[in-house]
Amino acid sequence: MYHHHIQFFTATNLWWKKLLLQDKYKDIVIDSLRFLVEKQRVKVHAFVIMPNHIHLMWRIDKAFLLQDVQRDFLKFTAQQIKFDLLDSDPELLAQFEVNLRDRRYQFWERNPLSIDLYSPWVLKQKLRYIHRNPLQERWKLVDDECDYWYSSARFYSSGIDDFGFLTHYQD
Repeated sequence: MYHHHIQFFTATNLWWKKLLLQDKYKDIVIDSLRFLVEKQRVKVHAFVIMPNHIHLMWRIDKAFLLQDVQRDFLKFTAQQIKFDLLDSDPELLAQFEVNLRDRRYQFWERNPLSIDLYSPWVLKQKLRYIHRNPLQERWKLVDDECDYWYSSARFYSSGIDDFGFLTHYQD
């Protein structure tokens, strides 16, 4: 058994390409998070899916190794995106072609950021950062953080979990 803290996790698309602009790819991330929660591998406390990266606050269940869950999550989402691109957009798929021994395509940068959140103050700061990401000058995706669909901001504002997999960080 392992003890895991709530973590701030960031994964970025390869070469910062805006692969996650299309909702169908954001939905793959959502479906993968839902699966991990249903299988009791993680509790997802907060998230935002941006055009070229994702931020999560999650806690890996004590029965699983942190690196295994992260790897499986990124590998599954990459495979699902690849399957879709093979059929729908081979030109975009070609932009993610790599010359590596173990793969032909890569969608996520290696070594995602993963930070344990020990302090309640830092946890709240990361929560604000995640939810305000769509408002940043460089993105301007919405005017109000609760209006951005691919985020947990509405959950923390209204208590309504539109995704069916969120757990408040205080629970």
